Amino acid sequence: MIQGQQTSLPPLTRRLLGWEIVAVFAVSLGASAMFAVINLIASLTAPKALRQQQALLVGSLAPGRPLLDLTLQLANIIAALAPVALVFYLLAREGEGPSALGIDATRPASDLARGAVLAAVIGGSGLALYVAAFHLGISLNVVPEDLPAIWWRIPVLILDAAQNGILEEVLVLGYLLRRLDQLGWAPGKAIALAAVVRGSYHLYQGFGGFIGNAVMGVIFGVLFLRWRRVTPMIVAHTVIDAVAFIGYALLAGHVSWLP
Repeated sequence: MIQGQQTSLPPLTRRLLGWEIVAVFAVSLGASAMFAVINLIASLTAPKALRQQQALLVGSLAPGRPLLDLTLQLANIIAALAPVALVFYLLAREGEGPSALGIDATRPASDLARGAVLAAVIGGSGLALYVAAFHLGISLNVVPEDLPAIWWRIPVLILDAAQNGILEEVLVLGYLLRRLDQLGWAPGKAIALAAVVRGSYHLYQGFGGFIGNAVMGVIFGVLFLRWRRVTPMIVAHTVIDAVAFIGYALLAGHVSWLP
């Protein structure tokens, strides 16, 4: 480039926005969805029934080597959040920041209260749906965690829960619905697509995981379009996963109703 000469960025046309959405999800949750579908096919064609198979969510990455295991767990969490940085960068190119998705600290009390209520309602109904789906034979036995019982177990489970909440809600809720709105999609159609995407990368858990997360996606989508804030849903998702992880760690083998 000639010294002093400035170049301008091309405008975000509909075609560029479409390709941007494909690229963002191809390196993140879209790739997860592809492997989830493959894993579901593998489970359906296995000699055992779905309910006799397990889907482990958080497991040891270096059995018998706790410090290496901890390092790998933390590295995994950091790497999983890279697509969030990509979304924030793409927003910055438009002259916007995370606040364009309602991610800021301007309403902490409201965001926490809304998130807590959502977590209580969706978490309880989600657990009931999972148990029903498991007994109907359309879901695998989902094992939330199988980490060694050492000092960093609970902190890592909390960080994993937060990573899930941040990644999924920023991409599937804030980013995707914002981009679909910019493309002129009707709200109902956009929410439906986002819900299907959310359910698709949970298919490795069986059909129950797809249904439960798709329903949650519809609820979150409707509330996001009403509130224009992702933060309450990040709070809710983090709490739901943290309770599932830690609750399983404490209750597994001690209660009869938990598969």
